[in-house]
Amino acid sequence: MALVTFSNPEYRDKTVYAVAGSHTETLLKLARENKIPINYECEDGECGTCLVKVSSVDKKLERMCGPLTEKEKAVLRQSGKLSKEEMEQMIVDDFPSPWRLACQMIVRDEDILVEY
Repeated sequence: MALVTFSNPEYRDKTVYAVAGSHTETLLKLARENKIPINYECEDGECGTCLVKVSSVDKKLERMCGPLTEKEKAVLRQSGKLSKEEMEQMIVDDFPSPWRLACQMIVRDEDILVEY
C-alpha cells in the first residue's frame, strides 16, 4: 500500500491509502473517492485541467508512478510545463517529471506528495 498526501494551500492536507499495482487506480480516481477537490473536466488526458505536481516522499526512491503517458507528454508540452529538452533528458536519465495529469497517473507502491 502507498500513502498519498494531497496538499493544497486552500485545504488541509489529507493523506490516504492507495492500493498499489491495480493498474486502474488513477490519482484522480483516488482523489474523487476520498472527496479531494482536484479540478478535472475530460478525465481522458486531453484537457490538462487535472494537472498536479508530484514528488516522492522517500528521496531515495524517485520513481513517482512510472513514465508519462503519450497524452501527458502532449498536454505538458502544450502547457509549457515540460520543454522538448526536458522530455529528452527524462528519457536519457530515466528521471521522472514532477508534473502529471491526475487522470493518467497510476498509483504505484510508493509514498508521494501531490500538490494541486
